[in-house]
Amino acid sequence: MPEQMSNVEFAHKIHEQSHHHGARADRNSRWVELAEAIVLAVVAVVTAWSGYQATKWDALSNRNYSLASRTTVLAQEKATLAGQDRLYDIVTFNGWVAAENAGNKKLATLYEHRFRPEYAVAFLTWQKLDPLKNRSAPPGPVFMAEYTNASAQESRKLVEEANSYFEQGVNTRETGDHYVKVSVFLATVLLLTALGQRFEMFGPRIVVLAIAFTVLIISIFWIVTFPRA
Repeated sequence: MPEQMSNVEFAHKIHEQSHHHGARADRNSRWVELAEAIVLAVVAVVTAWSGYQATKWDALSNRNYSLASRTTVLAQEKATLAGQDRLYDIVTFNGWVAAENAGNKKLATLYEHRFRPEYAVAFLTWQKLDPLKNRSAPPGPVFMAEYTNASAQESRKLVEEANSYFEQGVNTRETGDHYVKVSVFLATVLLLTALGQRFEMFGPRIVVLAIAFTVLIISIFWIVTFPRA
């Protein structure tokens, strides 16, 4: 009888221990579920923010590319005008030379009055060199350092602006790509969290959740350090 009572007591103790371990497992499971819920909530917020920033940086990139294209077109227009001005200066100068050689001072003076103001400065400097006697003199005013062309200068300035816009477009596109990369990492966190929930064993579930949490921390660090639009 005492032995029977002892067995009953032993069975009762085993049941109590089993119930105690089951309760502790339930508590641990609830903590894990809470951690998974927190991870999923954080991933949802961070993913939304990352997508928002990627969209804004992509818009800025497209804007810079558009400005680069538009400025390039303006630069080409100014370069065309500069070429036309240079051609006009050369043709007018050739007419002046022909009038001078023919001794037609009136016609030569007429050509001089038709010089563009920018060209006239270089022409006067070229005349002072006495090119008919000075063989080292440039063959014409367009080869003088004093010869300037406002359209050509503006074209070079626009080209520099276009290059600057293009570089900004490349940089902003790269920044947007960084945020897209973070979104991919966050998707991995979602996958790992969902995978961990499939495990019935407590240990593997903790390991998968720890990996997901580590990837989430890395993603958050990147987003904090990336520039914001």
